[in-house]
Amino acid sequence: MPWVTCFRAGLLAVVGVSIVGAAAVRLEAQRSTPGTGADAERIARIEHDLRGVAAGGSDAPDRHTLAERMDALRVPGLSVAVFDGGRVLWARGYGVRDRGLAAPVTDTTLFQAASISKPVTAVAMFRLIEQGRLQLDQDVNERLRSWKVPENAFTTIEKVTPRRIVSHMAGLTVHGFPGYAPGEPLPTLPQILDGVAPANSPAVRVEAKPGERESYSGGGFTILQLLMEDVTRRSFADLLDDLVLHPVKMTRSRFAQPLPRSLIDAAATGYDRDGQPIAGRFHVYPERAAAGLWTTPSDLAAFMLAVGRSYRGEPGGILKQDTARLMLTQVPGGGGLGFGLSGQGAARRYRHSGGNAGFSCYAVAFVDAGRGVVLMTNSDNGTPLMQELARAIAREYGWPYMWVRE
Repeated sequence: MPWVTCFRAGLLAVVGVSIVGAAAVRLEAQRSTPGTGADAERIARIEHDLRGVAAGGSDAPDRHTLAERMDALRVPGLSVAVFDGGRVLWARGYGVRDRGLAAPVTDTTLFQAASISKPVTAVAMFRLIEQGRLQLDQDVNERLRSWKVPENAFTTIEKVTPRRIVSHMAGLTVHGFPGYAPGEPLPTLPQILDGVAPANSPAVRVEAKPGERESYSGGGFTILQLLMEDVTRRSFADLLDDLVLHPVKMTRSRFAQPLPRSLIDAAATGYDRDGQPIAGRFHVYPERAAAGLWTTPSDLAAFMLAVGRSYRGEPGGILKQDTARLMLTQVPGGGGLGFGLSGQGAARRYRHSGGNAGFSCYAVAFVDAGRGVVLMTNSDNGTPLMQELARAIAREYGWPYMWVRE
């Protein structure tokens, strides 16, 4: 049965009705599964039990409602999917996807996944490796056709390889990208990689010996995007549809940049730290592999579940078991091959966060069980809210704590 908690005017719902200013709008907080009364009771407890993180990682004593924290942090909208037992238990949208339109968030509202695009790209890369079309430890310059990594003193010692790119061990520059306002000229991938107009980011270059240390690089994933296009001679968006999105049944997900007009009305508007909308509603990211996925928490939950099934050798995976186990193996001095890794034993988990202009998001799953959560907000202030909500969900379901300084 539908269940919506009571929220403050201008944010969320009051018994199914979202009030924004003087306007009232019906809020469809849909669930992705039929649900039970027990689900509603658990959701109610979660939404009234948000706590900060005290010193040492314990819960702070003060409790707040989800509505209070969204209000205090100026987060307009939030979308959540919780999964356990290998399936999505519930999915909910809260608040508004656009304050000006008083448009409510539902579980089908599209958000920018930002850097969660990277593990999706890494899975696609591994599928190409399984098909024999790429090699994990090959110098990328041997396969790139339309651009080459400029050689320097570091690349004479070690080479940039797909393995090193997805583990952020390639010694490459450019942490992330600011994106482009709608209507601005978009650069080609070679222009982005060389940092020439109309690109608005620095050139991507090797600044340390590949394989020596972890250095997070969205620039590296942009090289990987070009490599995958050069090898397959296909557009990245079409390639990802075939390699990941369609097989996992991520039916509302697209690597389309810019977003097609037919999907714009379903997309959330991003908001900055001051609560102001991003000019043009959201930025465009031609750096698709690093930051270009539009999706929903339910779709990302399906992706996280497919990776976990692959790791455990269960039906419904996306990779061979050996590949998934390699992907979720800690690299000395770094994380996994596409995911961050945290915890030990039953608490061991794979995860990734993301932040584009006006959007913050987080996806996490436990390695040995098909459980976890995906959280997406249309705000630059979403991180503390998501951390508190993830911990509230873990308390309610008896999971090991997630997201403690990770």
